[in-house]
Amino acid sequence: MSGAKVIIGLSAVIVAATEDSPYVVVTRDGGGATGLPFGPFDPAGDRTLELSLRGWVEEQTGFDIGYVEQLYTFGDRGREMPLADMRSAGADRVISISYLALTPSRAVLDRAGARWRSWYNFFPWEDWRNGRPPIIDTVIAPRLKEWAHIAEDNETANARRTRARLAFALEGAVWNEERALERYELLYEAGLAPESERDSARFDGKDAPSMSPAPGLGEPMASDHRRILATAIGRLRAKIKYRPVIFELAPDLFTLLHLQRLVEAISGLALHKQNFRRLLERTGLVEGAGQFDSSAGGRPAELFRARRDTLSERPVVGIHVPAPRGE
Repeated sequence: MSGAKVIIGLSAVIVAATEDSPYVVVTRDGGGATGLPFGPFDPAGDRTLELSLRGWVEEQTGFDIGYVEQLYTFGDRGREMPLADMRSAGADRVISISYLALTPSRAVLDRAGARWRSWYNFFPWEDWRNGRPPIIDTVIAPRLKEWAHIAEDNETANARRTRARLAFALEGAVWNEERALERYELLYEAGLAPESERDSARFDGKDAPSMSPAPGLGEPMASDHRRILATAIGRLRAKIKYRPVIFELAPDLFTLLHLQRLVEAISGLALHKQNFRRLLERTGLVEGAGQFDSSAGGRPAELFRARRDTLSERPVVGIHVPAPRGE
């Protein structure tokens, strides 16, 4: 299409973690759908992409973000949905550049519609801390099996079965927590994600049907924001293994058990206490602060802090996270 107007949008996955869950900031779009903070980039007025991102995130949420890194660029036609002001500007396509931002605590959100939500509300099959989620075997595996069965030929059917087995740790395959995006895209392609039907209608120029959560398959999100969130989950889970970014989510002083719980919340996996502590000793990532925490009752727990000199002076590894085997 000659003369097509393309607008650049910026989306932010803002993550904070507690011992219970990783949380992300979500907002509501004009139609009431849950989405990530999202705003336009003004090439003429914004000096850099990141400064633009920080500016309108503060406008939408009311707080400043800290650690930021660029994730990926999205722009599949039909999967993007411009904001109301973008539609009124006559945009034919919206290219979304996504960012991952980490913060050590859930700041108070003083803007209407902004709130913190556990990312497991959107991806319940990703949380293995209490073992293999039953939803994988009761809902997901049978539906993917049906999808493979209706394939046009045997080669496609076998490819679908292989993808499902590796993505969701079926038939004894090993669970890889980093494959969050691959799993969501598989559900989307199989038509199990509500966003799939919506986007298909939009691509064909039809009115998009209203979305409602499919039982056990997580809450849908506006535009392609669940795909962006899945990308962020996979990126962060991978990165905590080779870079000490977990300390961007931790307070200045923490107990080793609290740090372990944060890693477990992000990875969705339970860790062995003594192995985790031996790993910290080998890497030299933390040091005792000479203080103790007695707030939980019982024997006071020693407080630690990240060794910032170690983190800045040389490349260091992150936290090893062992994967469970599928059943």
